Amino acid sequence: KSLVRMKQEFTRIAVKVGSNVLTRRDGTLDVTRMSALVDQIAELHKSGVEIILISSGAVASGRSEVHPQKKLDSVDQRQLFSAVGQVLTTKESFGTRRHYLNQKNCMTVMLENNVIPIVNENDTISVSELMFTDNDELSGLIASMMDTQALIILSNIDGIYNGSPSDPNSSVIRKIGHGKDLSNYIQTTKSSFGRGGMLTKTNIARKVADEGITVIIANGKRDNILVDLLQHPEETLCTRF
Repeated sequence: KSLVRMKQEFTRIAVKVGSNVLTRRDGTLDVTRMSALVDQIAELHKSGVEIILISSGAVASGRSEVHPQKKLDSVDQRQLFSAVGQVLTTKESFGTRRHYLNQKNCMTVMLENNVIPIVNENDTISVSELMFTDNDELSGLIASMMDTQALIILSNIDGIYNGSPSDPNSSVIRKIGHGKDLSNYIQTTKSSFGRGGMLTKTNIARKVADEGITVIIANGKRDNILVDLLQHPEETLCTRF
């Protein structure tokens, strides 16, 4: 009985997968991990959950495939690598009501037709002043735009710790209620490939949770993490806002 009820807890979710989940230590794509995540998304999709995937890693995927002839500056690199990577949005898509509704409508039609939207910042045309802080910010905007019941942010860490994640005495904070001050817990170091750190994640998690959307930060490198989060939420290690 509880499993059936749990399955219905979320019928539409946004899932954000960080670069550090999709890449190996050396920066090349972790195709095995990607394939496992695709299988989990497919399984949830089959069970009736609508999913919008916000994916990082376009630049990383291009970087591992393309070896430019000459040294490129950072904007050129990002444009080249991400073009080989994937699609879609820019900050301007959220700038006017018309753009916003177009984007919302596009994704709504996709979901109605059983297509899973894969969203990423369009690095091919976003240059610094038009950039989102990172895809965490983008995922928050999408979750809110699409009225999802949950936003799951997959990083390479099990959640928000009550100390340094590398300290064996630290543990994951399982639930973070409204208005809890986390400033003394958060490490300000950034992940090696992504643009945003844990601080960005918690600030965004806060904002999104304030809109009534459950935010979950969990480890995308753990086997079957997505399915477990939805089907066995109590037993699965993560931080919930």
